[in-house]
Amino acid sequence: MRSASRYKAPVAALAALVVMGTVSTASAASAGAGGGADGGPQARGAYARVTGSAEFVLPYVKDRDVRSFTFDAQAAPYSNPLPGIPTGLPSDARGTVKVSHYSDWDKRTYTAVGRVDCLVTGPHTATLTAVFTEVSPGGPPWLGKRIGFSVYDGGPDGGRSEDRVGFSWNGVNLLPGGAGEPAEAEVGTCMAPAPYAPVTRGGYTVRHADLLPPPAAR
Repeated sequence: MRSASRYKAPVAALAALVVMGTVSTASAASAGAGGGADGGPQARGAYARVTGSAEFVLPYVKDRDVRSFTFDAQAAPYSNPLPGIPTGLPSDARGTVKVSHYSDWDKRTYTAVGRVDCLVTGPHTATLTAVFTEVSPGGPPWLGKRIGFSVYDGGPDGGRSEDRVGFSWNGVNLLPGGAGEPAEAEVGTCMAPAPYAPVTRGGYTVRHADLLPPPAAR
């Protein structure tokens, strides 16, 4: 795997490693979270979800790289207990993310796989995060790192898609200040910038659902 300094080498190649591949189908949340045979949200298929696959371009970079994100993530509220929060959070989610990016500069395709840990939606919009567990040789230094993504569902994808995506690297998540170069900030759960990159092929579907109260409150 390349060192971080080598990613600075062509800026276009760095800016290119922005492709999102596949978020696998999220597993179901526990019955205690309101799903199952009791007719809760899971049984009615009402949990928030993001699906679809698309290629996109960076509005500030002109190159021949191929970038694409594919999502299939589903909310799994109150399924991930945390220290001090034994019930977990309403934004808990499950699924996987595959990042794939073809770099025209060195004629290689880089991939990475992450585990979804958070999903929040609004009408036509979503943000999600994933912690990366696999990175292909030469890929970015993402192992164990949480990355944020955002999605805008612009409607039916007949012809040119109106969808967009965003992501928490390439200069949108920096900590300016100090004498040295700006450092990249840590990404918290469900944190991502607005979806600023236009989709050029394919599209996404966001199924919105409001965050649920804790199981004991229902």
